[in-house]
Amino acid sequence: MSITPSATVRLDHRFAREFPEMAVPWKGEGAPEPQLLVLDEALAADLGLDPAWLRSPAGLDLLVGTGVPDGATPVAQAYSGHQFGGFNPGLGDGRALLLGELTASDGTLRDLHLKGSGRTPFARAGDGRAVIGPMLREYVISQAMNALGVPTTRSLAVVATGRAVQRETVLPGAVLARVASSHLRVGSFQYARATGDVDLLRRLADHAVSRHHPHAAQAGRPAVALYEAVVRAQAELVARWMLLGFVHGVMNTDNMTISGETIDYGPCAFLDVYDPAAVFSSIDHGGRYAYRNQPAVAEWNLARLAEALLPLFDDDQDRAVELAGEALKGFLPRFEEFWSAGMRAKLGVADSSDTQLATDLLDLLAVNQVDYTSFFRSLAGAARGDDTRVLDQFPDPAALTGWLARWKALAPDADRMDRANPVHIPRNHLVEEALAAATAGDLDPLAHLLEAVTDPYTEHSGRERYALGAPADFGTYRTFCGT
Repeated sequence: MSITPSATVRLDHRFAREFPEMAVPWKGEGAPEPQLLVLDEALAADLGLDPAWLRSPAGLDLLVGTGVPDGATPVAQAYSGHQFGGFNPGLGDGRALLLGELTASDGTLRDLHLKGSGRTPFARAGDGRAVIGPMLREYVISQAMNALGVPTTRSLAVVATGRAVQRETVLPGAVLARVASSHLRVGSFQYARATGDVDLLRRLADHAVSRHHPHAAQAGRPAVALYEAVVRAQAELVARWMLLGFVHGVMNTDNMTISGETIDYGPCAFLDVYDPAAVFSSIDHGGRYAYRNQPAVAEWNLARLAEALLPLFDDDQDRAVELAGEALKGFLPRFEEFWSAGMRAKLGVADSSDTQLATDLLDLLAVNQVDYTSFFRSLAGAARGDDTRVLDQFPDPAALTGWLARWKALAPDADRMDRANPVHIPRNHLVEEALAAATAGDLDPLAHLLEAVTDPYTEHSGRERYALGAPADFGTYRTFCGT
């Protein structure tokens, strides 16, 4: 495909043009000494952007939000959100900008969006800035999620700004350039509903249909069909998270997309030891967004989306509520269907007659504090006749022998298991090691980690440490949102 030269970078401003009620024109504060830390060159090329140009001063200006092409309209988007269950009607992009939309090689629109580009009218008490560690965290985790086959927003680049940012200590600032199918969220519809403008709500729904779920336009009730599509997409997304041991950490309604892509990798992490109650976010004191709660929280968020869309479902309020309830009932069956199919792939079995096989295994992993990712990857060895690696992970190997016999009776397919169970995930201790080094100016650990997590299903000599769980002295892990 042809690469767009710098002089002709074209950013559409469809969202800004169609929804001026939800878009405040704004400009990034820039960077005194911009330095490119990481760039996804393949993603850039897919967007028609020349990677070499993005490394130039003009390209860096685009990536921090000051060198925007003529005709583009960068905006801070308005949206609402339930944050840890409490509703805030006026959240919006406090430290982010939608620069505009690019057309990818497949002909679809992709948002080009910045985080950490400075204060906006939605910033409230925040400084609008971001620091290197959290922005590189999002880059690493989103790269890994994409390689693992999880629908996700993508990270195009992280640029150090050369500006000191005050957090608990003074840290070097950075801006993340993020790419998404769109930044429409449950909170976007909550905002539109809160205005009382049904025309705005309808236009927003039509926009979501045309951009993400075009089949809904042909339905008798397009808004209901849109909602059903979002319910399915989110059920499948959260099932993928659970199968990989991923904990999002901040499942507020403003962090649930209409497209079904994972968004906002702030206080996220992957399980080491299997623990259904695992919480990593420093601000989730009550465990609202614990690993095991994610399906229920997703369903709760989708109920809030239904409330926002009710005026479009039917003119009769009771009938609208009935339609919403019927659609939401589809969440749990779809989640369980997708999770069960994924778990059968992880176990390498086609026979689903032993309905307790997976849940009994997870109970064993929890009680014996076994590493989730390592266990499933090594289980393929047992399917090939060598039980050593899986038994060695149990303090008392006899605890697993009965389950192994049940599982082996189903003739597991080891090759299928290798395709479903990653060798490498972004291990929490390795992520912290890479972020600390990068913050101090050493990008080598980050580069090595990225090599591993973007090739997650392949075992490579020399990468053994990237497949190991946290060392005993790593301690309790906590993550932070970076604001």
